[in-house]
Amino acid sequence: MWHLPNSDSEPAPAKINLALHVRHRMDDGYHALETLFAFTRFGDLLHAHPADGWSLQIDGPMADDAGPLEENLVLRAARAFAAASGTAQMFAFRLQKHIPVAAGLGGGSADAAAALRLLNRMTGAGLVQSDLEVLGATLGADVAACVRAQSCIGLGRGEILRPAEPVSGLPILLVNPRVAVPTGPVFRGWDGIDRGPLGSDFRAARNDLEPPALALQPVIAEVLAWLQTLDGVTLARMSGSGATCFALFDRMPDFALPAGWWGEATTLL
Repeated sequence: MWHLPNSDSEPAPAKINLALHVRHRMDDGYHALETLFAFTRFGDLLHAHPADGWSLQIDGPMADDAGPLEENLVLRAARAFAAASGTAQMFAFRLQKHIPVAAGLGGGSADAAAALRLLNRMTGAGLVQSDLEVLGATLGADVAACVRAQSCIGLGRGEILRPAEPVSGLPILLVNPRVAVPTGPVFRGWDGIDRGPLGSDFRAARNDLEPPALALQPVIAEVLAWLQTLDGVTLARMSGSGATCFALFDRMPDFALPAGWWGEATTLL
């Protein structure tokens, strides 16, 4: 699925970590990362119209898992944008939720980033992309990358962005065994070993969070093994802190998803 933005809507592309290296634990308790972000034509879609106050309605196939409305990153992003831009305009949002929750696909971050882009356009605030990225980083470590929504290197907690070679057009299959993996326990399970920097070839890289995620949800190993059986697969790896895994192809093969799993065949932006 993909929607070009109308004046009152904005796509929220799902985020993929094509590689994720954990280098060390920082003094503030966060982990220093080197990751290659990429984005897909699959994602959520955010709509807005002027209103007397901020509000949010969520529908779509993943709406029931989205959590309490008052904690949603869309509303947090909206209030942060209003404070940063000085706008007094307020909006009612409708979020069509397709990205699984707690799945390593950055759904909440993508939605927050879409809200920032959409509000900037609808209010005419005129913030440049770097302003939106800085604002996004105050909401979450990967919101800045989601504001950019194109392949880039993430450093620090993921909020320091550097250009990366484009990967657009590659077919990608996303698969989740319908289990949620909270990010915190996965990071706490990292063994603390620095296995080296992220090089120029993401296919030769790794996801250092795979082992602790597998310890929490062993079914992830079954997903990775199944992906490796598909015709023409060039890479199979877990995204982010899991549990969604992905496979890259030169051409998407025919496949039958195992019963009970969620999957989406799409392409990289």
